[in-house]
Amino acid sequence: MTGTQKPAQKSARQSGTAKSFDGFTAEERDAMKDHAKELKASARRSPRTAKADGESDVRAKIAEMEAADRVLAERLHEIIRSAAPHLTPKLWYGMPAYARDGKVVCFFQSAQKFKSRYATLGFSDQANLDEGTLWPASYALTGLTADTEARIIALIERATG
Repeated sequence: MTGTQKPAQKSARQSGTAKSFDGFTAEERDAMKDHAKELKASARRSPRTAKADGESDVRAKIAEMEAADRVLAERLHEIIRSAAPHLTPKLWYGMPAYARDGKVVCFFQSAQKFKSRYATLGFSDQANLDEGTLWPASYALTGLTADTEARIIALIERATG
């Protein structure tokens, strides 16, 4: 080998060694895989059954959650379906979400999803929550009281109004 030649380099795939990528956590990679599955399933569905399928998908995902998150998600599902019946339940990156015209407006992220200390109720840029130059896009959710539920209802109505 001369001074200007470089030794042949093999990629991790060619050499048989597994190279780790530190860009995303395992949970984030799992969420992306969930999203890919959701897109494939959605493409196969009939437009006539999409709403019912979304409802059953969301209920099944909620049923898989740990007890504390499941209780929050079940009640939140009821609140959102009552406050905004025009939103369509669907899965979004493996999380229960609620969409208008196919675009997610709000979603529930369980604490276990990304190993967080609390669940969150999040809103996308499709939510009409704009307030000046700064407003919250997600809320920590550790329990549901009558006051919390009333606040959530007001947020959902405002987000979809």
